[in-house]
Amino acid sequence: MTEPEVWLPFPPAELAPLPDSLHYRHWDGEEDFPADPARCVFYVVPYMKGPALALRPLEHMPRLRVVQTLTAGVEHMLPAVDRLPSGAVLCNAGELHNTSTAELALALTLAAQRDIPGAVRAQPEARWEPSVQPSLADRRVLIVGYGGIGSAVEDRLLPFDVAEVIRVASRPRTTERGPVHGVDELPALLPRAEVVIVATPLTDATRGLVDAEFLALLPDGALLVNVARGAVVDTKALVAEVETGRLRAALDVTDPEPLPEGHPLWRAPGVLITPHVGGPSTAFRPRAERLLRAQLRRFAVGEPLRHIVASAGMSPAS
Repeated sequence: MTEPEVWLPFPPAELAPLPDSLHYRHWDGEEDFPADPARCVFYVVPYMKGPALALRPLEHMPRLRVVQTLTAGVEHMLPAVDRLPSGAVLCNAGELHNTSTAELALALTLAAQRDIPGAVRAQPEARWEPSVQPSLADRRVLIVGYGGIGSAVEDRLLPFDVAEVIRVASRPRTTERGPVHGVDELPALLPRAEVVIVATPLTDATRGLVDAEFLALLPDGALLVNVARGAVVDTKALVAEVETGRLRAALDVTDPEPLPEGHPLWRAPGVLITPHVGGPSTAFRPRAERLLRAQLRRFAVGEPLRHIVASAGMSPAS
């Protein structure tokens, strides 16, 4: 039998040491496959290359046992799960992006609160226009999606003397820091929230979660920060709120994405946009390498893999 192969988006030598029992191929989305995909048992999806490319080799991989993404969200891979060989699993990136995404969430929040975009616009014109801006201190911050990234966001908020952190997840629970409310409690919680940071995965349940009703419950002047997925927010409803100036937004993700030229969000008052850069920072590569080495060691010796979110023939993990 041919030696089982692993397809990696990084040169294998850069990940060494790797288990000797596996053979490694480097493929980062090039037109030509590096070898016969039928020999691949562990496929690491190229990072940020789009769903069509990510899915392209799968139909040629009958021996596949593991699909490993380097993203926290796996909505682009879920349509293929039922077509994977029986027993094959889909793993996400686990805590890989917690640090970088939480860091950006904080940066967007601070920049929006202190109107850094206004200062950037004034600088080329040499305009010196001091003004009083809202601080992050003493604000009530609601985190929608209190998983790994949401918890990491709270880690970074606490030194800024926020008045309160309100945690929301799909189901209620208790943590060492306090209660996590269920998403069904949002109507009672939103009127208290001066900053809302969205960090939830995109699922059928969260698609369009931040809709007109959600936004209408926020107090005047509230800031919405989205570092999750664009489709969690109803773009039309958000545009209606920010164009009046009642709400503000700081968005690392949009729907549609990329945001097309001429879209009203580009010019809406009080809106700050970054081009989906929560994950790709210098924090990404060393953490990705550690993740892959750990997963491959487990796979080589038959230990359970971490971060399994779906399996062929089973429903995706919630």
